[in-house]
Amino acid sequence: MLQYCTLFNSLYLTRGLAMYNSLLKHCRDFHLYIVAFDDDCFYALSKLRLEHATVIPLSDFENENLLAVKADRTAGEYCWTCASSSVKYCIETYGLDHCTYVDADLLFFSDPKVLYDEMAEKSVLITSHRYTPQFDQSTTSGIYCVQYVTFKNTAEGMAVLNNWVDACLEWCFNRFEDNKFGDQKYLDAWTQQFSGIHELEHLGGGVAPWNVQQYAFDHASGRIQGLELASNNRFDLVFYHYHGFAYALNNNFMLTNDTYPLNRNQIKHIYKPYVLALSAAESQIELLEENIQAYKATNDGTWVKQVIGRSVLFFLRGFYKQFYSKRAIEYGFPN
Repeated sequence: MLQYCTLFNSLYLTRGLAMYNSLLKHCRDFHLYIVAFDDDCFYALSKLRLEHATVIPLSDFENENLLAVKADRTAGEYCWTCASSSVKYCIETYGLDHCTYVDADLLFFSDPKVLYDEMAEKSVLITSHRYTPQFDQSTTSGIYCVQYVTFKNTAEGMAVLNNWVDACLEWCFNRFEDNKFGDQKYLDAWTQQFSGIHELEHLGGGVAPWNVQQYAFDHASGRIQGLELASNNRFDLVFYHYHGFAYALNNNFMLTNDTYPLNRNQIKHIYKPYVLALSAAESQIELLEENIQAYKATNDGTWVKQVIGRSVLFFLRGFYKQFYSKRAIEYGFPN
């Protein structure tokens, strides 16, 4: 069985639930441990009675070491601080032979067992950003991304995990300082510092806005396949990381940061499924009839309407750059 853990609060509830549902659809045998970062999140997830999930209240998860640094960090920085500790907590509390930390804003498109199998005898799996060259932020943000990190419960694996936990407790902030950034830059040294580290080779694990320009996608045999444009190598898309995705007012979405260009192929095959998955998650939560705010809509799209030309284009097409209406995504990209 594949063992996963993640953490999020109620404002990420639709994303976390969409991620769980995608695992349910594509993964034959898994369990997801969810650290619920507020009461509404814990209550909603508990009431949903997710068959392949264990919901952990924040009060059970937090220990003295985490509470000692919590006040000095922003909410986002504290979540980063807790990522490594969530893996350690789940391995030790539930006696797991391995555990993979996954960001809540992932969506799975095929069975991730292929990623675990690729590790073979190695004890730790890390995923590279694989930046498109013009977006390379390795120096400041790190070579590797804390989006999907696996640790086996071996002496080798736990040595790496404990080192990461201690480092994040000591320093984990949203700035680049002394070759550190959040919980992420620590991973850069692991391949030299430890044995048993495997860098994922499968191109389908870790597709994200900063590297998606290198690929084209299509439906094949009932799944999404990618084509690496530089090599013509084909691969099954395993998961996509929706970094920068934001709900906006009036049923609109900012798909990602303006930094990363997206084309219609990527929006049809990757972003449309996500919008549909989020809508399905919203419906599940609405059925609870508990009036829980499961996401936060921002004002990110106001810049479009501040210029008449942009506003007209958005009205006619339903999109402007990375800013899309829900209707344009659902009906403008036929399957």
